[in-house]
Amino acid sequence: MGSYIKTYMRSVDKALEDESTDFAALKREHLVQIEFIQHERLIHLMCCILLFIGMCVFFLSQLTAFMVVNALLLILDFSYLIYYFFIENSTQQLYRQYNKICAKLEPDNKTVTELLTDKKMT
Repeated sequence: MGSYIKTYMRSVDKALEDESTDFAALKREHLVQIEFIQHERLIHLMCCILLFIGMCVFFLSQLTAFMVVNALLLILDFSYLIYYFFIENSTQQLYRQYNKICAKLEPDNKTVTELLTDKKMT
């Protein structure tokens, strides 16, 4: 999914540079892609939380055999966290791309223009 997200964001950046792009269709497609990635983000957040709960249960049992399982869960949870943060940051970039698409559709919309120029958003 990581390479899919990167490829999709590059294609949107290219479409934003091309003035012959149908920005209304791009906006609709972009909203669908954002929904897909938000769903992926939610699933990975739930996996991280469940793995953390499992680690706590195994840690509280204080059995030596469970310490090995706990170490494996820690590695898996760390991997999920790294990927979750990638998805989270990608979602934020998709939101910025969405604002750029809206600015192309409605250049006189001051709200979108303010969002694009807000230093906190970049």
